[in-house]
Amino acid sequence: MGTYYQFCPVSKALEVLDERWTLLIVRELLMGSRHFNDIRRGVPRMSPALLVKRLQRLERVGVVERFPDGNKVIYRLTPAGKDLQQIVDGLGDWSLRWLPELGDEDLDPHLLFWDMRRQVSRADLPPGRTVIHVQLGDVEPKTRRWWLILTADDADVCDFDPGLPVAVAVETTLRCLTHLWRGELSWREAVRAGDLSATGSRAAVRAIPRWLNVRAAPSDPRPEFSVVGRLAADLHPR
Repeated sequence: MGTYYQFCPVSKALEVLDERWTLLIVRELLMGSRHFNDIRRGVPRMSPALLVKRLQRLERVGVVERFPDGNKVIYRLTPAGKDLQQIVDGLGDWSLRWLPELGDEDLDPHLLFWDMRRQVSRADLPPGRTVIHVQLGDVEPKTRRWWLILTADDADVCDFDPGLPVAVAVETTLRCLTHLWRGELSWREAVRAGDLSATGSRAAVRAIPRWLNVRAAPSDPRPEFSVVGRLAADLHPR
C-alpha cells in the first residue's frame, strides 16, 4: 500500500482507494454483487488474479469482509465500505457533467446489459415473465442481439435466443442505448431522433422505460467544454 506522507484526510483516503480498479470493485459491491464471478462481470477487463489481490487488500483495510457460502465466498462491504456510496455516486455525477462524449473503446454491450439487468425495476413489471429483445445496429453480428428475461424475483440476460415470447422488441444502437442508460438523453428524445424504436403492445411500449428503470435526462445542460474536458478529450481523440 502506497502512502503520500501527508496528514490531509483526502491523501489518507487515497492511500486506500486510488489503486486502479479499487473504486470500481466498490461500485460493484454497492450495486449488489456478492460473489467473485459476479464482481468479475462488472470489471471484465480486470484479470482474476488482480481482482483477488484487490479484494484481499480491501479486506485488510476494513472496507470489505468475506463469509463462507457453501463452497463459495460472499463478499460484503463493511460500514466503512458502504459509506463510500456518496463518493462513488458523486464521481459518477461529476463525470457526466464534466467529461466529454464516450469514445468507441468505452462502449461494451456485455457490460451495458449486465448493468441494465441488475437495475430493473421489478416492482413495475407485470405478473409472470417479461422478455425484452434488443437489437443493436452498430456492432458486430455476434453481439447484436440481446434478450432481457425479467420476473418479480429475478432478471437474466442472454446473447442467444431463449425461445420465449417477446413482450417488447427494441431496435437501437449501442451508443444510443449507452447514453440513454447514463441519463444523457431521455427515452422519448431517442425515439424522436429516430435512434430507437420499440415494438409491442401499446401498454408494454409505454411501460418499458419504467421496467428498465431508465434514468431521467438532466435538466441542467452540461458545460460545452472545460479544462477537465480538454484533458479527457486527449484520452479519446476523434
